[in-house]
Amino acid sequence: MEHLKVEGHTHLYRDPKTNSIVNKNMAEYREYVSRRDMKSEEKQQIQNLESDVANMKDDISEIKNLLRILVSEAP
Repeated sequence: MEHLKVEGHTHLYRDPKTNSIVNKNMAEYREYVSRRDMKSEEKQQIQNLESDVANMKDDISEIKNLLRILVSEAP
């Protein structure tokens, strides 16, 4: 299927079947993929940090409970 050139843009084409715009500039596409991957990695790092903080909060609560038990059992 032939794409139609978008007037005033060198790398943009319209797909007449879906009416969508297609960017055929590979440098821009690679840059987009790179940005997307970096965002994904940052999101994963944030999720890991949130999980670590939640685990640390649970550990601190457990330590506090154990200390309370030790103090209450002390003579």
